[in-house]
Amino acid sequence: MPSAPVHVVTGATGFLGREVCRELLARGAQVAVPYRGARSWDDLREALGDPSALWGAPADLADPASMESFAAEAARTFGHLDGLAAVAGAWTGSGPLEGAPVEEWRRMLSANLDTFWSATRAVLPHLLARGAGSVVAVGARTATEGGAGAAAYVVAKAGVAALTRVLALENRERGVRFNCVVPGTIDTPSNRRDMPGADFTRWTPPAAIASVIAYLLSPASAPATGAVIPVDGPSPRP
Repeated sequence: MPSAPVHVVTGATGFLGREVCRELLARGAQVAVPYRGARSWDDLREALGDPSALWGAPADLADPASMESFAAEAARTFGHLDGLAAVAGAWTGSGPLEGAPVEEWRRMLSANLDTFWSATRAVLPHLLARGAGSVVAVGARTATEGGAGAAAYVVAKAGVAALTRVLALENRERGVRFNCVVPGTIDTPSNRRDMPGADFTRWTPPAAIASVIAYLLSPASAPATGAVIPVDGPSPRP
């Protein structure tokens, strides 16, 4: 009997990452989570009901050496790795480029692009060793539309989509697929708090995006690679 698939999920302690973990676990997968703080890891386990198929270890997502150690430990723990959901990211928009803090540029590139690059470098050798696997990145609609006042974030997310296409071409004949989902505004408590006057019914729930990510990680999506897929439509509410 085939063993359960094992997927690494970065950014798992955030709203979207948590729903990705929940969806993967519901589909019978095992999930490996790199985390920064013990409190956030404990909160994630509690939110998901402390499932036995969930495992985590401390790691610095933007540090290649740290992520390589994490991926190796995850592979030893589960016996293999099958995929990566690179959900980790952050948003800051301080206004026009000339007035935005210099540190913001580096921070947005680190949080959004470097984490994807680093996690992929760490996980990809394990997927190539098996000759199969799937990686799903998370971009942003503003990276294709513009996003005045948030240049660093937009450039970083555009880089995520570009890197996805490069990796899809590099690995097309090696059995590993790369795709990128592109949300608009995600319906999270923090977004509702920050934009109280917005029409929440037009936003996309994290669980709906998580379902697409889980599908792209699964063998059912085998023909898809190199795709940048909008996931910005409203979903029916219960």
